[in-house]
Formats: sequence, structure tokens, C-alpha cells
Amino acid sequence: MPTHKPAGHNAVSPYLLVTDARAMLGFLQATFGAEELHRKARADGSVMHAEVRIDDSVVMLGERPDGREPVRCSTHVYVPDVDACHAAGIAAGAYSVSPPTDQPYGDRSAGLRDPQGHLWWIGTHLVR
Repeated sequence: MPTHKPAGHNAVSPYLLVTDARAMLGFLQATFGAEELHRKARADGSVMHAEVRIDDSVVMLGERPDGREPVRCSTHVYVPDVDACHAAGIAAGAYSVSPPTDQPYGDRSAGLRDPQGHLWWIGTHLVR
């Protein structure tokens, strides 16, 4: 068993630098059913570091200290039902940048921009 990474973590995990970690945690829970694994607060109550599990992957996040700008990113997530996930994301405050569409490479995919500006590409692989 590898010891170079924590149990249950993949070798690569997105790390989101956000403006409001509590809001992002809520978005990830509402959209992807994320399970919060860990949260560490600073003395001022802001979130220094948090981790959630989405399916088999860990996403890490934290708030930028001293009001610095967040670092926006683009992340792809495979989900069981792209249409349901897309609708859940919109209900959680995101807007659609690409509606669910069958793609020639075998996925049904869609795109969301969350309330803090991060892009989420979601897909369901279609069995053919």
C-alpha cells in the first residue's frame, strides 16, 4: 500500500482558491453530493483548508488570505446523470455555459460556471 499520499486520496486533486469557502462547500454538496472530509479555520473564522469527496476523488479548497483575488479554474467531473447534475448546479446558483449534449467521443457532457466563477465540465460516459 502506498504511503506517499493519505489513504483515500488520488495522486492528483484539484485545489480551488476561492472567495467564500462556505459557499463553495455548499455548491459542491448541492451539485455533486460532495461529502465534507476536513475543514480547518483561521483565527478570523475564514477557511484555510477544506476537503470534500466527490465520488472517488478529493477536491481541496481554501480562501485566499488578505482579500487576494481567487484563482479560477476549470475542472471536469464524471457523474452518473449529467442532466440531473446540470440542473442541480443551476439550482445551486451556477449558470449553464453548455447544455447537456451527446458528444461524438462517447460522453454526454455539459458546462457550468459556479457563483464564484469556476468552470465545471460534467459528463456521463454513454455505453456503446
